[in-house]
Amino acid sequence: MLVTRIRQKDGIFYFASCPAADVLGKVRFISRYYGEGEEISPQSIPQNDEIAQFIARIERTDEAFQRQVSRAKVRSLKNFYEMAVTQPPIPGTVLLFTAETLRFTSSGSHDEVGNLQEPDSKYLIIDGQHRLAALRFYLKEHPSEAASINVPCVIFDGRSEDFAAEMFVIINSTPTRINKSHLVDLYERVSWAEPDRRFAARLVEDLYTEGDSPLRYRINRLGGRSLKDKWILQAELFNELYRWVSAEWKKIRQVTNVYREEERYYGVIRDFLKAAQKVWGDAWGHDSYMVTKPVSLKAMVRVCADLARQDAEPAEGRVKRWEERLAPWSEQTRAFRLEGFYERFPAKGQIERVARIHRDLAKAAGIEIRSSKRE
Repeated sequence: MLVTRIRQKDGIFYFASCPAADVLGKVRFISRYYGEGEEISPQSIPQNDEIAQFIARIERTDEAFQRQVSRAKVRSLKNFYEMAVTQPPIPGTVLLFTAETLRFTSSGSHDEVGNLQEPDSKYLIIDGQHRLAALRFYLKEHPSEAASINVPCVIFDGRSEDFAAEMFVIINSTPTRINKSHLVDLYERVSWAEPDRRFAARLVEDLYTEGDSPLRYRINRLGGRSLKDKWILQAELFNELYRWVSAEWKKIRQVTNVYREEERYYGVIRDFLKAAQKVWGDAWGHDSYMVTKPVSLKAMVRVCADLARQDAEPAEGRVKRWEERLAPWSEQTRAFRLEGFYERFPAKGQIERVARIHRDLAKAAGIEIRSSKRE
């Protein structure tokens, strides 16, 4: 395969222009994609292929979500391929990865142009599965078009699983790619993730998965198995928990067992939410109230951080103790009705509104607010 070798600092990768039929025969799909009346089934992934296992988990975090989005996105891309004539159908590069170290042979006339050995196994698609899935459906209906379409490919080879994981995060970290909420799931796998961010990410994970969490399956992480309505984006909840954790990190990092400390922090936020749920009564989770909307949940997490600094211990009896502390909130229920909510809590934007609700809720419960430069 004729390629151009590209050097950037210590990294080397390759650029190639591949005929459509060739590239489709050299890649493997790890998610299910749908066309009109047919589908591309995900290929089985060996247990020892940790890179593919990792990316597959992110791609298929929520099967229902993935099916809906992949179907719509593939259909849209396929339609674009059909309509594009003077415009190139696939102007952006598809990123491919193989753990094999491929042999590059210079052409002689130019050191950076030459032939690249083909891998023994199929490439893993780090970025471009939807585009290639749409191309496969398109060429099935228009096979004569295959010869006129070349796909620009960037090929990475011979790297570790951590490299592939980080590349996946970097490439997909813009708003037009994977949702920012997905990135919270990746902090455990990337080398540059700070320990306090990993700590906060584990709190989010527990709040989503643990059976005793009032937010179980209510966090929109673009994943999960529940058909319940989601209340808050994972990224938004993570930001609030990280705000709390980072303020406490100097103390947290001194403990011997950080994972045990994460369990303790989870117990605190869980008990706080249980107490809040009881105090809010029927307004909790009710569509006619703003109690479990993002702006209110974020404010309540801040109140939790304030209260935990003052009264986290003992853990025994904490829910009952905090239920009594938050009891004045029940008198605020009418103010949190959806109708007229934004007029009752006027602000220039959500950031200011969250801060205002935080102050109001803390004041009602007699909880001292810790001053913050952010506010």
